[in-house]
Amino acid sequence: QVTLVESGGGLVQAGGSLRLSCAASGRTFSSYAVGWFRQAPGKERERVAAISRTGGSTDYAATVKGRFTISRDNTKSTVFLQMNSLKPEDTAVYYCAAGITYVSTILPPKYDSWGQGTQVTVSS
Repeated sequence: QVTLVESGGGLVQAGGSLRLSCAASGRTFSSYAVGWFRQAPGKERERVAAISRTGGSTDYAATVKGRFTISRDNTKSTVFLQMNSLKPEDTAVYYCAAGITYVSTILPPKYDSWGQGTQVTVSS
């Protein structure tokens, strides 16, 4: 497992942008596929974006496609989520999660490392 720490959340007006970061500990970060999830009060957790261990493949939820971009820098053991054109319905706690993979798939068999989350609030 790796230890994950999210940062970059905050309060932004609708139409604005935020960039979330997920910093990982451990020397084998490049072996992990990573996902960004979010959970709003009273709603189920939703996976919004995922990236393969090399960064060569990505996937997005329909609700964020075209507005959010996931990327990673394995030299810095960090994954980013660039969020543009934010909407009030994007308000949630955002979590990053990682799971080890042995092939370059987007989704690991299991996300077994989770960060503590960062709050994103979008005002109308």
